[in-house]
Amino acid sequence: MESQINSGDTAFILISAALVMLMTIPGLALFYSGLVRRKNVLGTIMQSFILVGLITIQWVLVGYSLSFGPDRMGLIGGFEWFGLSGVGLDPNPDYAATIPHQAFMIYQAMFAIITPCLIAGAFAERMKFSAFIIFSLLWATIVYDPLAHWVWGVGGWMRTMGALDFAGGTVVHISSGISALAAAIVMGKRIGYMRDPMPPHNMTLVVIGAALLWFGWFGFNAGSALSSGGLATSAFVVTHIAAAAASITWTFVEWMRHGKPTILGAASGAVAGLVAITPAAGFVGPISAILIGISVGIVCFIAVVILKNKLGYDDSLDAFGVHGVGGTLGALATGLFASKAINPAGADGLFFGNPGQLGIQVLATVVTAVFSFVATLIILKVIDLVIGIRVQEEDEIMGLDLSQHNETGYTF
Repeated sequence: MESQINSGDTAFILISAALVMLMTIPGLALFYSGLVRRKNVLGTIMQSFILVGLITIQWVLVGYSLSFGPDRMGLIGGFEWFGLSGVGLDPNPDYAATIPHQAFMIYQAMFAIITPCLIAGAFAERMKFSAFIIFSLLWATIVYDPLAHWVWGVGGWMRTMGALDFAGGTVVHISSGISALAAAIVMGKRIGYMRDPMPPHNMTLVVIGAALLWFGWFGFNAGSALSSGGLATSAFVVTHIAAAAASITWTFVEWMRHGKPTILGAASGAVAGLVAITPAAGFVGPISAILIGISVGIVCFIAVVILKNKLGYDDSLDAFGVHGVGGTLGALATGLFASKAINPAGADGLFFGNPGQLGIQVLATVVTAVFSFVATLIILKVIDLVIGIRVQEEDEIMGLDLSQHNETGYTF
């Protein structure tokens, strides 16, 4: 079996895994921490940092087995791979025939880590750290692991149905974005929301974080080809194109609406473009990527700048507006623009003669959204009943850095 391992593919996947980890820390940690107020910078970084450790252990013990282990009725993996039992250095041809099984496992671990971190943007500046730990563990086990099996696991019902999700549009972005909306509703608004100014405290951190996300996303999307070759190249190229198109689009829409372009808008647009191209990255060509990028730049701008203010929910860092809305657009766009000329193992979309694929994408999107929203509501309600999920008013006013961690991000 060892002779089947390709050293180039293995190196590519290990580097891609490192790039996806880079997206979480420092990428997402800096991006989110720059967006909050100064008194919450370390508490926000801590949420991403601690989950790298926490979800890694959960993944090794049960998460990987539940996500990718032997199928149970199309709904969940079994416990055969508990503690990575049977997950060795030989390839598992069901998932990747040219890399060690452990290389595939650790690559997928990085996806499992970043997904609950994304949700934290919705309840930034107001959740108890103890509640955050419990919520993240429960959410990873109850929501992420089953979804990963449905979409990517051998025997998973969405995979069997033919749903296309190359690198996590449903599994990562719709699940986290819709869960973020549920969390924002349950948590309630921050003290002073819509009354007191709450601008990002450090735009330099935001831009550095966004740039690291863009950089790391090549491991996220191109790495999902699971080998270094033509498909990885195509996914890399369209990922960059979509991010560029969305960043430009958001910037110009903002410029026209508000009179001045901002770096926050350019960075937000880039992230939205990366989100939207994720499910489609292995199935679409460059022109389709431009159209997806332009579309998501407009749609997510509307969701973040206009819709949120009209509806009044406090999605602190726009996790729903970017990941929920952008992921949904990307999943549906995959049903429009997918082409077997790009990836023979995929399917043609509506614009390439197969309208049925769009129907499959709609079903996968709706089920993912409903499951994530309801499960997140239940998890948060139960935790709130047992230990409470929100910090006390005086602790929120003080800030999470001091009230939850007894430290400050800046000393002057």
